[in-house]
Amino acid sequence: MDALNHLLTGFSHALTPENLLWALLGVLLGTAVGVLPGLGSSMAVALLLPITFQLDPTSAFIMLAAVYYGGLFGDSTAAILMNTPGQSSAIATTIEGYKMARRGRAPQALATAAIGAFIGAILSTSLVAFFSPAIIGLALRFGPAEYFALAVFAFIATSAVVSQSMVRGLVALGIGLSISLVGIDSLSGAERFTLGIPQLFEGFSIITITVALLAIGEVLHVAARAHTDDGHESMLRRSGTPWLSLADLRRTLPAWLRGTVFGVPFGVIPSGGSEIPTFLAFGTEKKLAERRARRGGRENEFGKGAIEGVAAPESAGSATAGTAMGALLGLGLPTSGTAAIMLAAFQQYGMQPGPLLFERNGDLVWALLASLFIASVMLLILNLPFAPLWARLLLIPKPYLYAGITVFSVLGVYAASSAMTDLWFMLLLGLVGFMMRRYDIPLAPVLIAVILGPVAESELRRALAVGQGDVTVLFGSAISVGLYAVLLLGGVIVAVNRIRARRRATATVPGSKAGAAS
Repeated sequence: MDALNHLLTGFSHALTPENLLWALLGVLLGTAVGVLPGLGSSMAVALLLPITFQLDPTSAFIMLAAVYYGGLFGDSTAAILMNTPGQSSAIATTIEGYKMARRGRAPQALATAAIGAFIGAILSTSLVAFFSPAIIGLALRFGPAEYFALAVFAFIATSAVVSQSMVRGLVALGIGLSISLVGIDSLSGAERFTLGIPQLFEGFSIITITVALLAIGEVLHVAARAHTDDGHESMLRRSGTPWLSLADLRRTLPAWLRGTVFGVPFGVIPSGGSEIPTFLAFGTEKKLAERRARRGGRENEFGKGAIEGVAAPESAGSATAGTAMGALLGLGLPTSGTAAIMLAAFQQYGMQPGPLLFERNGDLVWALLASLFIASVMLLILNLPFAPLWARLLLIPKPYLYAGITVFSVLGVYAASSAMTDLWFMLLLGLVGFMMRRYDIPLAPVLIAVILGPVAESELRRALAVGQGDVTVLFGSAISVGLYAVLLLGGVIVAVNRIRARRRATATVPGSKAGAAS
């Protein structure tokens, strides 16, 4: 009851006309910046941080929280419409969301993303408000060995699930890990695979990689098929109602809830990020769709624009963002780039997030938690009716549309680094993305390897250092053993299913020939 009373007090502070105005301004600005390719929610908070220093602390953090949530919706909008996520949290949404847009279902994809973000944010913020001690206790149980097991789990699961071919998935994973090794080793300071180029000492920026592989690679791919892809314009026509039908809701509601379950624990895990839960949620929906199709149920639409492939990652990413705020407030632990920027804002006001923050600045903390609910409702009310309007961007003629995507991509990469060399790297990696599309190599394992590769490497080396070179330290906890066991069990199940499918295919081929002969 104490938490409920504190939260009601927080609402009384957050619902003043002045704070509501700052929340509204925050969601609008966050969405506007998040839509631009390569910028994303973390860049939105960073760009607007100096503005908040002129406000009182409560109003400042209410606005920053609104910018944070608004940027998350903007990330998914760019991912669905332009195949260019604002940041890595929206990569999983891109896979099926862009295919939905190409099929003429962009309004439905945007509405699914908006409702999924709302559900994930509301549920995760409620858990933070009422059960933050238990969630934080989970985070404290993770050490280097557990982080490494988690990264390995994400690598193999993504490679096996996203790609139809395990070999192609592992090839993509190898490409991503190779890219992640470029630069100065964070632990030893050694120079690796830089070819003596000073601009590569810091490695490739994740923004450059994401924009290059997804946006520039897609532009080159479309340009290469410009004279053969005559059906593209018809695919961009809007189909059906701009709102979600009852059939869509029956498919998306379980996916939203499952995605939230994936996202909640990862928000409080340092270095966990939202990439792992979004891809795990995506992979789960894909496996469930394949199982339903085998049992004679609904057709498996993954690869063609499955609405569950948008719903689950969006709710997972939003839930991760919600509990990341809980980790920041309760532990003083920034588990994402955006949370790190908000930590700097707290320090600017002379406050240190952590357990004592609830005692010393309780009014501010509970007003901030209340503002997360308010920002989520504002985003839903503002963006759900505008989903068809956003989708009309796809009615722009193809040459102008892809030229605009290229311009925004260049601006986004340059704004993030202010370096011309990153534009050359973007073009080079864009050619890699084009060749991967040409030979049907999936992009998702590359991106997850680039993001988690450095984390896996550093945590592996820390774990071995703690164990003084003893490899058994990697299997020394129930969490790591459990992750490896689930991975092994999943591999066995996938192998058995593929052997059975191959046998069924082999058994039907002779019968079909005999039937044709008769």
